[in-house]
Amino acid sequence: MAEMTPKQQKFADEYIISGNATDAAKKAGYSEKTARYIGSENLTKPVIKNYIDERMKEYQDKQIATQEEVLNFLTNSMIGEVDEEVVVTVGTGDGRSAVRKVRKEISAKDRIKAAELLGKRYGIWTDKQQIESVAQVVFIDDITDDITEDDIDDAD
Repeated sequence: MAEMTPKQQKFADEYIISGNATDAAKKAGYSEKTARYIGSENLTKPVIKNYIDERMKEYQDKQIATQEEVLNFLTNSMIGEVDEEVVVTVGTGDGRSAVRKVRKEISAKDRIKAAELLGKRYGIWTDKQQIESVAQVVFIDDITDDITEDDIDDAD
């Protein structure tokens, strides 16, 4: 597989930041005159495209919570293992007060919401109904032979 030149590497890194091929080409050192063309052309080169795709996937993997992380967070919230930071006013004497940040358990409302979301995920709240039928299904494949233009006009 072909290697990228240092200029192409710089282009790819700048493109990841801005999402603008012309701007990335200029910052990578391509001329103002050719930056638009070179930027567009660079995005079609497999080695550059693959590099950008791999870097974006790495970034997304680091930044976006997985399903397992979301379910763990909801479970920890529901069972009271998640704290939140709140601001409280504390009297300091002589009619004065100070603001402080303290950690406290999340509210019962938030814990219930986490339980609801987990319940939805696992289908706990779905009413299940079993329907049995003895009806026979018959497929008629020649139905269009019996339709006339008058029938179509009547349907309008």
